[in-house]
Amino acid sequence: MTTFIIGLVILFVGGALYGKLCEKAFRPDKRETPAVRLNDGVDYVPMKKWKNSLIELLNIAGTGPILGPIQGILFGPIAFLTIPIGCVIGGALHDYMCGMISVRNDGVQMPLLIKKYLGKYAYPFYNIFVCLTMLLVGTVFIYTPGDLFITHILGADSGAANPIVWIVYGAIFVYYIIATLFPIDKIIGKVYPFFGGLLILSAIGVFVGMFVKGYRLDEIWTTGVAGVHPQGLHFIPIFFVTVACGIVSGFHSTQATLVSRTIRDEKEGRMTFYNMMIAEGFIAMIWAAATMGVLKLGLADASTSATSVVGIVADNLLGSVGGIIAVIGIIVLPITSGDTALRSLRLIIAEAVKIDQSKKKNRLAVSLAIFAVVAVILVFAKVNAGGFNVLWRYFAWANQTIAVFAFAMITVYMMRHKMPFIMSLVPGMFYMFVISSYILNAQIGFNLSWTLSYAIGGALTAAYAAAIIRCGVSEKIAR
Repeated sequence: MTTFIIGLVILFVGGALYGKLCEKAFRPDKRETPAVRLNDGVDYVPMKKWKNSLIELLNIAGTGPILGPIQGILFGPIAFLTIPIGCVIGGALHDYMCGMISVRNDGVQMPLLIKKYLGKYAYPFYNIFVCLTMLLVGTVFIYTPGDLFITHILGADSGAANPIVWIVYGAIFVYYIIATLFPIDKIIGKVYPFFGGLLILSAIGVFVGMFVKGYRLDEIWTTGVAGVHPQGLHFIPIFFVTVACGIVSGFHSTQATLVSRTIRDEKEGRMTFYNMMIAEGFIAMIWAAATMGVLKLGLADASTSATSVVGIVADNLLGSVGGIIAVIGIIVLPITSGDTALRSLRLIIAEAVKIDQSKKKNRLAVSLAIFAVVAVILVFAKVNAGGFNVLWRYFAWANQTIAVFAFAMITVYMMRHKMPFIMSLVPGMFYMFVISSYILNAQIGFNLSWTLSYAIGGALTAAYAAAIIRCGVSEKIAR
């Protein structure tokens, strides 16, 4: 447990110190926020800090910080150190800066921030890319909570031939439509506090249960720093693509800009954006540790699916009743990310084609188009053998790719406002290397050797850094 405890100290103490540093660098002040100045009763709505914080946490905490660490812990206890370090200096900074830069720009969504700070040539590519990713997020977050509910709550088969599957998917679909169309404070603002309580209760239950049960966890000084994956997978980049949402997630930038339209004071940003990512890192740490515990007990092995591990951990630590509560909490996570993902997509599309979203008929038209595409992707993923695996792999890689764009935007903003831009440039470069070397080697990509993938990835990373610095020193380029 020592490595795990050290990781928690890094997460919370490091998060407190680095979060304060990020806030000092950005310099929030008392100017009117978009929620107050542009209040439209639909998307721009002032809400209390505790409510915004819970909404942000539930928006970003999908299945990623659970299913990702369950798979990532196969690399060994090095995960207990890389998750908190990456979360503190990468993920939390990413979320905070995206949210606060949006606040300073009338609460516009990520594509317009990309256009403003990275230029007109980056904008269309990013806009198409982020829309496709949000569609994948919405689809994945119907598929995974639906299957978890069917298998762990109903005890039924989750195959495409079972009509219950489509009924459950349909119910989630209906909720998503409602949450996407209605004003943010009418649906999301009302139900999220309850969901947030359920999430926190289940996470604390698993955390306490590990100590009560006396789970044995490996230590990094016994396994070595370079953890060996049972399938021989490379730690860099595969670990960072796999864990994703527990460390850095590009999807979070789209959710931070959504919540930027509801905070009442800039000084609420650190709690709302930075600290909620630290909370997600805590969730990731809990599930990584719990998974290692059941692996050590022989209750699961490397071949056990991540969704099956969820049930094993919940039942072993919390019993039948507590296990059901924990699983329900986990089912809530992706649902409360999927609804806001599709809401963000509606806003992104509306901004791009200039459709007024204060009118119900306009919101309905955009939403119906979005949900039609989601339905097609969902059916494909469910009825085709291996369809979901392909969907998930592209989703994970695309998620990190969006983060690379976000880090670039943050760096340019910080350069132009005389802030310590190295804070965002370094994690951006690291993830540029991760996404490029991954897709160059992956079978779903170019299937090159690791040696060649690393070499090309390094060259692309250097070019990425040079392009950002050039953009940052020349405002004319971004225009």
